[in-house]
Amino acid sequence: MNRQIIVLDTTLRDGEQVPGAKLNMQQKLEMAEQLKRLNVDIIEAGFPASSRGDFEAVQAIAKKVGDQVGITALARAVKTDIDAVYESIKLAQNPLIHIVLGTSNIHLDKKFNRSKEAVLQMGVDAVKYAKTLLPHVQYSTEDASRSEFEYLWSTIEAVVKAGATMINVPDTVGYAVPEEFGDLIRRINERLKNLNDEVILSVHCHNDLGMATANTLSAIKNGADKIEVTINGLGERAGNASLEEVVMGLKVREAFYQSYTNIQTTELHRSSRLVTYLTGLDVQVNKAITGENAFAHSSGIHQDGLLKDKQVYEIMSPEEVGADSMELILTARSGRHAFKNAVERMGFDTSDNEDFEKLFERFLALADSKKEVYDHDVFYLVTNHRTVENTSVMLYELVSFQVISNDLHPTASVTLKKGEDTFQDSAVGDGPIDALYTVIKNMVGLDVQLKDYKITSLSRGKDAIGRVNIRMEYEGKTYAGRAMDTDIIKASAHAFLNAINAALLEAEQEKQEMAAT
Repeated sequence: MNRQIIVLDTTLRDGEQVPGAKLNMQQKLEMAEQLKRLNVDIIEAGFPASSRGDFEAVQAIAKKVGDQVGITALARAVKTDIDAVYESIKLAQNPLIHIVLGTSNIHLDKKFNRSKEAVLQMGVDAVKYAKTLLPHVQYSTEDASRSEFEYLWSTIEAVVKAGATMINVPDTVGYAVPEEFGDLIRRINERLKNLNDEVILSVHCHNDLGMATANTLSAIKNGADKIEVTINGLGERAGNASLEEVVMGLKVREAFYQSYTNIQTTELHRSSRLVTYLTGLDVQVNKAITGENAFAHSSGIHQDGLLKDKQVYEIMSPEEVGADSMELILTARSGRHAFKNAVERMGFDTSDNEDFEKLFERFLALADSKKEVYDHDVFYLVTNHRTVENTSVMLYELVSFQVISNDLHPTASVTLKKGEDTFQDSAVGDGPIDALYTVIKNMVGLDVQLKDYKITSLSRGKDAIGRVNIRMEYEGKTYAGRAMDTDIIKASAHAFLNAINAALLEAEQEKQEMAAT
């Protein structure tokens, strides 16, 4: 009988740790809603002890989707962290406390500077305390793939006896190879089933050597019941095991792995696009499952074979992962019904009539300027509309701009508004974007440094929507800004202001947290 594999998505915790990928509250809730539609079993919503903002975001996610999806959050093996997790997720229907503590020699010697016995006891004490708060506790043996096996097992045995209901075995630095990692999981699984066959065995693999997906699948083959993954493989350094790759690996090769998930695979492509939009981090065009070229064929031999039978060169259809082969083209004459159908087909809610009317007005303005509106346009129109955060903090708004490009003195003139105050200024630069960013930087008075600037076309035609992604550094931290428009200069200005506003919001949040303490 085939086994169901539990899917824990950690895009909102491990994935968000990527520099510049930090999401605001509204964006996290948008992502959580999509993860619910994707039908993941558990959402790891954040690290609530790290900041007040993260605590509130985890709490909001638990309230928003915790009635239908399991919710967890990360804690170190200390009481204050565990308390923060409990308080932030306790309203969920199926809350889970996740505790992490290292087991490798390098972690014990360099990170903790404690004996093996002392660290093991820390873990046991943490699990015992967590069990007084909630019935379900996961214990992660950080850096397990570089740990001495007998000490690793001693830790697992001790925390299971202390009450842990899930054991997670992470390849924290992507050191393992599939054969080795599979054997490790097999050995742990054999002992764990003899110790307590109700404890769930889980894995969390990183991609430093490009083997996270392979290691995860090898672990499943050798007895793992649960996987920790992220959309697009997002995560620190080279990232995590990719949810879409592991899930489709199991689906296409179900007879081999004799395992399945409850993931709604037709939501995979939308989930990937939403993460790309919210974080500004694109996936490579040839990425498996969700890359732009994942189902593209240019070779004459391939095209000939596909025309005869798609199975000649396709082991899965684009429709299976939500990558539609046909696009719905809208115009200003399409009307509310057609537009509403397009929005709902992408999985977005349209029940708020007032909100939908505002969105429809934006659609009409776009359709008038662009003439033909494609699926990509609708998706980014909706996500941009939905992820505007309501805040009491006064932020900068673009009122107007003029950019003159020439080979002598490219010039930009900008008018900004902040609350009731209006600012105007001009500046020259090395080019039109440099001039634009120089004048904005001068007006806001922040010492920011542009680190990355990228333009991407989101749709086709001469009036295609362009998306600008930028990364800037301010006071040692990286902030991302993104915006879209048919006018790429306007999108560039908005992206830069969005990054500046993100820095202002974080500064205000830190100020409030200090005042609260």
